[in-house]
Amino acid sequence: MKKILLIIPLIFATSSFSKLDILVSIQPEVEFVQKIGGDKVNTSLMVEAGASPHTYEPKASQMRKISSADLYLAIGVEFENSWLDRFKSQNSNLKVIDISKDIEKIDNNPHIWTSPKNVKVIAKNIFKALISSDINNTRYYKENLEKFLKDINETDNNIKYILKETPKNSTFMVFHPSWGYFAREYDLEELAIEVDGKSPKSRELIEIIKKARKNHIKAIFTQPEFSDKSAKIIANTLHVKVIKTTPLAKDWSKNLINLAEAIANKESK
Repeated sequence: MKKILLIIPLIFATSSFSKLDILVSIQPEVEFVQKIGGDKVNTSLMVEAGASPHTYEPKASQMRKISSADLYLAIGVEFENSWLDRFKSQNSNLKVIDISKDIEKIDNNPHIWTSPKNVKVIAKNIFKALISSDINNTRYYKENLEKFLKDINETDNNIKYILKETPKNSTFMVFHPSWGYFAREYDLEELAIEVDGKSPKSRELIEIIKKARKNHIKAIFTQPEFSDKSAKIIANTLHVKVIKTTPLAKDWSKNLINLAEAIANKESK
């Protein structure tokens, strides 16, 4: 009889402390989920650092994680279009939830997390996703959500302060058009070097250089996931600097603040 009494609490303790296994597509999502899920979740990343979410293919080790995952939090990147159905066929119990819901999209631009306003919506969607599978920890997730929303407001205020002397509709140049949501939120204009998703040809490059001169471009932002050959040609012609940055950085807040400082031509702290 004593043996049975000892075993029952052990089983109960194990089930009580089990964590939700969550899969996400991109690095910023890892921080978003951890901010709200805290020690109640295990978060695994699919598109690894330095890879492009447009073309990424999961490794065998990542595919194995699909079989035991509870949730997949989709955010609308191109990688998901090719793989989500395969993930669901591999794990019929996998719950796929779109955390980009209720965000006003820009055509062909999935980089919704580059806007603090959008990150608030994403955070609330993550909260709803977590309680849909773990209602017992609703209060815990709610408290974490409220803390995270305050952090997002602080990031937004910092960016506004940095850009306060930057004229509205100021233009910044990028290779890949990843910062459209950031530009929309802070009344800026994003000028992309890419033409229809490809590096520009010679004639197109000349036109881009003309636009850059007209808009007094001071720097060109490129991503490590893409070639910066065209950007360097333009930068050398205009005698401006090339700044490598990526919307896929883990620390989304610091990343956006650094971008704002570069656009405002201020030194990062």
